[in-house]
Amino acid sequence: MTTETTKVHVTALQIYYEDTDLSGAVYHANYLRYFERAREHLLGPAELVRLWRDEGTGFVVYKCELTFREPAGLGDVLEVRTLVNMESEFRAVFNQSVWRPGAKQPMVEGKVQLVCVDRQNRLVPLPPTVRERIRAGADETG
Repeated sequence: MTTETTKVHVTALQIYYEDTDLSGAVYHANYLRYFERAREHLLGPAELVRLWRDEGTGFVVYKCELTFREPAGLGDVLEVRTLVNMESEFRAVFNQSVWRPGAKQPMVEGKVQLVCVDRQNRLVPLPPTVRERIRAGADETG
């Protein structure tokens, strides 16, 4: 399968007190949560539940890289931008970034590679509904 890229999906992000550390900046590990939330919005929570319940298919992180350029702080209103590359029938690469509205470069960038497994944690192909949702859902914001 050749690499297939979708359009950018945008998810709104509000920074709360609980997200910050002693310095007032967002704690670095929270960006993984923000990226996870954006992926869930893109794929659809109901579909993720259905896949696990009915088909026994779930997502796991295979590899993750983060680059930090600028801290976010309490009260910031930001957005997570997600661009998906389906590099094979087994792996989707989510290129994700956190942006201030109107900024010229992202604050944080991440590359999260996901694969699907069955209930016995064996690798399985990405379900057709997921590939379709990535193509269709990337045109929507949420």
